[in-house]
Amino acid sequence: MTFTTHFSHCSTSCNDNSKLFSSSSRSSPAIHYRFSGSRRLCRYRINSANGNPLKALPSLPISESAADYDYDDNVETGDSHSTLSITVVGASGDLAKKKIFPALFALYYEDWLPQNFRVFGYARTKMTDEELRNMISRTLTCRVDKREDCEQKMNNFLGRCFYQAGQYSSEEHFAELDTKLKEKEGGKSSNRLFYLSIPPNIFVDVVRCASLRASSATGWTRVIVEKPFGRDSESSAELTKCLKQYLTEEQIFRIDHYLGKELVENLSVLRFSNRVFEPLWSRDYIRNVQLIFSEDFGTEGRGGYFDNYGIIRDIMQNHLLQILTLFAMETPVSLDAEDIRNEKVKVLRSMKTLQLEDVTLGQYKGFSKGGKLYPGYTDDPTVPKDSITPTFAAAALFINNARWDGVPFLMKAGKALHTKRAEIRVQFRHVPGNLYKRNFGTDLDKATNELVLRVQPDEAIYLKINNKVPGLGMRLDRSDLNLLYKARYPREIPDAYERLLLDAIEGERRLFIRSDELDAAWALFSPMLKELEEKRIVPELYPYGSRGPVGAHYLAAKHDVRWGDLSGDDS
Repeated sequence: MTFTTHFSHCSTSCNDNSKLFSSSSRSSPAIHYRFSGSRRLCRYRINSANGNPLKALPSLPISESAADYDYDDNVETGDSHSTLSITVVGASGDLAKKKIFPALFALYYEDWLPQNFRVFGYARTKMTDEELRNMISRTLTCRVDKREDCEQKMNNFLGRCFYQAGQYSSEEHFAELDTKLKEKEGGKSSNRLFYLSIPPNIFVDVVRCASLRASSATGWTRVIVEKPFGRDSESSAELTKCLKQYLTEEQIFRIDHYLGKELVENLSVLRFSNRVFEPLWSRDYIRNVQLIFSEDFGTEGRGGYFDNYGIIRDIMQNHLLQILTLFAMETPVSLDAEDIRNEKVKVLRSMKTLQLEDVTLGQYKGFSKGGKLYPGYTDDPTVPKDSITPTFAAAALFINNARWDGVPFLMKAGKALHTKRAEIRVQFRHVPGNLYKRNFGTDLDKATNELVLRVQPDEAIYLKINNKVPGLGMRLDRSDLNLLYKARYPREIPDAYERLLLDAIEGERRLFIRSDELDAAWALFSPMLKELEEKRIVPELYPYGSRGPVGAHYLAAKHDVRWGDLSGDDS
């Protein structure tokens, strides 16, 4: 099955004069102060070296000597001359209801948003402000610590939410949105953020209308674009060209929510801030790297969208590949967004184009267990009965540079598998001339160290080491040095969308995808995907709730690798 994405209103030429959105830079405050009467209070806002906030801590009294620090009271008290307007385009959709509005409320609850902000919903559905607030209220939850009155916080947040119905391709309706925005902004300097929670085939329509009718004339305007960013190299390049008729690259925030996951954020900290890991991070000590994503449920009535993309485009080409680049990149010059993204692009351009022989495909079939019938992929009424779209894929990728030459990076992603997990597994090389190899028998895989970063669920970092079992005999065992986040950090971990929304508001682009990075990513996968569809390769069937197709094990064995998630000792 082929699928074509059509971008309307896209001319063949692009030039700087056609970029209609305004753009401005921001400052990166280090510590922000809040004043209450004659008493000075400090809301500590600790930032990373590139200005990205790390964690909000409770308000505490500070000494007068703290006045030596620079501060920006716009964030905490609100600049009376500026406002922030966040417009969620596609406000009635599942993503907006389940992720975006709850993330914005969480930021408000934790005092990360400026005082003068408003949230606007825009969609085709007819709805009043009150109906929008009722819809949003059903998905909001408070932080587990409940430091402040939750109900009051919710009411305050909902009071800042407004709605405008309109067509996505109507300049007139976006002009009406602009009127409502200006009314709530009250003549103040306005910064505007548009979140496009809509299908990709209408991205350009919305950007065109918003740029002509609803962009900020006095502050910055930014647009968050949800994946998929095209379907292959050609459609991705066309989408980028069309968007850049109305936006500069600095205004486009291509969001991959996996980059906002806590463990993915911690990946560079683990590597570059710990002397013990950096010397080992190369082909000299690492045997293979595995990036594993599995879901224990199928498409469940939403197969219509999935069938146009498949598991490779949906998970591997973006989520897992982004994690791979962060894992494998060289030390950046700084933590500045462009320095980090430059290193990620270098990794992508060093990689061998993916070949069909290095890929295994699967599609889940129906399975009966315990008297319950689990439907197959093609049993989904929204999926064509003759669909050969893969719901599982495993691939072996290689980076042709001095650090990683010859090290297989294995990806595996699938639906309707035995468990839900996302993790990075680093298997180290065997100890040369290991004195204790006889104590492990012939299973050399058990004699190697393995570092595991569990992205979800139950975030954790653990290192598998060889250890002597207490007793008079010499028996070795594999033990874990384990950092379980929920035990070490009882505070609730923010959702990825919270981090990414805050970064977009602050203009921090480190966790968003640049256009040349997107081009390089598609260049790796597009030839294989084209061949896959032209030859109509039929995926191997695997039962719902299983560990996936047998072909994945053969692929791993071909590169002398054993999947780390199959041992069962850390499930």
